[in-house]
Amino acid sequence: MAGSAALDVSQRGLVVRGGSRFLATGTDRSDDDSFFIYDCSKAEKKPQEDKGEEGQTLYKGSDNILASTFSRSGNYFALTDDNKRLILFCTKPWKCLSIRTVVRRCTSLTFTATDEKILVADKSGDVYSFSVLAPYQSGKLELGHLSMLLDVALSPDDRYILTADRDEKIRVSLFAAPHNIESFCLGHTEFVSRIFVVPNHPDLLLSTSGDCTLRLWEYKIGKELQCYHLNRLRNPEATPCEKIFAVSRITYCCRENYIAILCDCIPVIYIFQLDDIKKQLIYKQQLTFDHRVWDIAFEEMQGLWVLQECREMPVLLYHLENGQWQPISKNEMLKKISNNLHENWTMVEGGSPGMDDSFSSLYKTTFDNMTNYLKKKEERVQQQLEKKKRRKNP
Repeated sequence: MAGSAALDVSQRGLVVRGGSRFLATGTDRSDDDSFFIYDCSKAEKKPQEDKGEEGQTLYKGSDNILASTFSRSGNYFALTDDNKRLILFCTKPWKCLSIRTVVRRCTSLTFTATDEKILVADKSGDVYSFSVLAPYQSGKLELGHLSMLLDVALSPDDRYILTADRDEKIRVSLFAAPHNIESFCLGHTEFVSRIFVVPNHPDLLLSTSGDCTLRLWEYKIGKELQCYHLNRLRNPEATPCEKIFAVSRITYCCRENYIAILCDCIPVIYIFQLDDIKKQLIYKQQLTFDHRVWDIAFEEMQGLWVLQECREMPVLLYHLENGQWQPISKNEMLKKISNNLHENWTMVEGGSPGMDDSFSSLYKTTFDNMTNYLKKKEERVQQQLEKKKRRKNP
């Protein structure tokens, strides 16, 4: 979620970001206990700000990080911030490679499987590609929507580019020729918050929306295979919550096809398992927390990482034991990361505003004009009846 504390995990690295800063470390059990900390507020600024008619700056964005991700290999890391910058890093060792300007503020980004390009989706509905191998080269417009984009994804072979927008659509296009639309995945009734192509079953797509559903698709033909209503998973003994919620993160573990879902307003993680033969989702487990959960991420070897709003224990790690995901307490890597986040708590907490910064502003606004119309109509009918009575009885 843009601007809030978040977690990114690769095969050998972990990043926790909040506000304008992020903290990175290795997770490969090496003896290197060092951390890399980067602050976007100290990075190179744009050469010129947007000017109004009288030469005044129209808007100067904050330096808060809006989106970030690792490349599939883990060799690169990229982020975009509120100052319309795309910042690229290499991770061996950690070093800033370039700072480039984007046209609009971004909502999501991803790397190609070959680590050659970064795709950036923005609020105006466009997707730009930026070269990794030529780190100072300007971006190229690839495709556009008529509404805000909320997520972008690529198929594992980089053949298809998938985009999700505020107007309930998922578009599937050929990456080599994005003007050629392969299909649409239609069915959501609110904005599409997240999309995820299943890496070890590359014909399948997971999507979530403000309509509280998790859906499974054969995206190349736009066929919906399953629709799971997440609000039906709520514990019936829990306090009822009428507020609609959206999913802020989908993360996947290829080991036994586990899926973890995090919603943006309840401290619960839902665990599903993909039956790849029947092409169906099976609900397996619910993890509940005493604190707000900011983000989650699977790592194949380590397990499920959880970032929560708790200074004493900001990071949790879950392992699969006897078919259930259980928290572990004795782990040197977990202890090292938690201690460092405890010391840098202002960084994490500063990037985690209230729920007003969530998906709530994206829901469609409805207007009840019929009630007022019917009321006025009834008043007119009564007035006409009274006039008729007065005429009959002068």
